[in-house]
Amino acid sequence: MSKVDAEKIDLTELTTRNLNAKIKSAAEKSVDITILNPQARHNLAVGILKPCRITFEGSVGYYCCSFSSGPEFIIKGNAGWGLGSNLMKGSIVLKRNSGSSIACSMRGGEVFVSGNVGARAGISMKGGRLIIGGNSGYLTGYLMQKGEMIVCGDVGDDVADSMYEGVIYVGGKIDSLGNDAKLDKISESEIQLITTRLSKNGIKNKFEWKKIVSKKQLYHYDALEPMEKISVGRSI
Repeated sequence: MSKVDAEKIDLTELTTRNLNAKIKSAAEKSVDITILNPQARHNLAVGILKPCRITFEGSVGYYCCSFSSGPEFIIKGNAGWGLGSNLMKGSIVLKRNSGSSIACSMRGGEVFVSGNVGARAGISMKGGRLIIGGNSGYLTGYLMQKGEMIVCGDVGDDVADSMYEGVIYVGGKIDSLGNDAKLDKISESEIQLITTRLSKNGIKNKFEWKKIVSKKQLYHYDALEPMEKISVGRSI
């Protein structure tokens, strides 16, 4: 990423709408952006589609850094619900803890959380990678469709419930598996890959890994489309 300049923006003097407009303008020039006094406000840095680095000097609220493709986000605090929702490309590094539904429906890139996360982490993930340095709440990986999740700590009840594709690695205790989820054998090459991913984020691999995948017993395919069913019903 080529940075032509650096820009500091103080959120105490701006509305959320004005802040996001300033970020998008700065991102067009690949500026290294620092947000001062984010005050845990919601919907910050949404829809940023250019490569740039955006650093929040504090905590953010709900659905921040969402619907973005390309930026490198660094958050020096906590985050509320839905951080990184629908992330397409780029990365998010959260220095502390996150609320529920982090990285929901993400499609690419990487989200790393140093601390713990709430319930439904990675819900409906469609790609990308979510790495959690601490614990994760109930329904982790719920409806996961693709991608990779690494949880260094414990996970709550019903992990990987109704998962279709993807993989979840857990280094701690699993309270319970969800519907259609199973433990699978983990290979040495996978452990080496996990070690590399953790090392990149400053974590030493000292965990006993478990691998969770889908049983794929919820897969149901019908040869007829809904309108075809109606036509067939009328012809009988």
